[in-house]
Amino acid sequence: MIKAIIFDIDNTLVDFVRLKRMAVESAILGMIEAGFHVDKDRSIEHIMSIYEEEGWEYQLVFNKFIENKLGYLNYKFLAAGILGYRKAKESALSPYPFVTSTLIKILKKGIKLAIVSDAPSREAWLRLVQINLHNLFDVVVTFNDTNERKPSAKPFSLALKQLNIKASETIMVGDWPERDIVGAKKVGMKTVYAKYGDVNKTNNSGADHDINSFDELLEVIDLENKNA
Repeated sequence: MIKAIIFDIDNTLVDFVRLKRMAVESAILGMIEAGFHVDKDRSIEHIMSIYEEEGWEYQLVFNKFIENKLGYLNYKFLAAGILGYRKAKESALSPYPFVTSTLIKILKKGIKLAIVSDAPSREAWLRLVQINLHNLFDVVVTFNDTNERKPSAKPFSLALKQLNIKASETIMVGDWPERDIVGAKKVGMKTVYAKYGDVNKTNNSGADHDINSFDELLEVIDLENKNA
């Protein structure tokens, strides 16, 4: 029987890539308004490429972008970009359709909920609190808790230890097969690939189940319990 479900956050509970792109566009528009003469669309792609190279939580992305363009750091443009980014990020962050209602239905089944995320603790909790899901999870494991990222087994093992539930009684749900699925399988969890959130268009996830919408997870739980 399934006793716990562990989730990734970004592109599993929230559309993180869409959020990033909207926030970056707002940042660029803020810089242009402040007098920075750059092309909006090219600048967005430039910044997204920096994120892809340095990581999605890279905090100096606008510094690097401005220095790449000007050869030095202009603090007026930096401030305009940061403020534009923050305003858009706060307004754009929201869960995927059916996330909140499905999580509540899962809890009513007596199943515990947990998070295993590669994001730093502060950023992970900020996202969970902003979308008002922070009180639904029994356990939240972030990068700061193990200093190792998925597919390392350590974050998954720590979550299982804190849940006090066997791996075979747990499902991991994530959008990144090479990290979420591979890492969960290392410790013996059942796995669900969040196909709706994968920006890489994976053909073969290697997961036990693929879902196209978050609420399909309820069918997976029923199926796993039926076959237990």
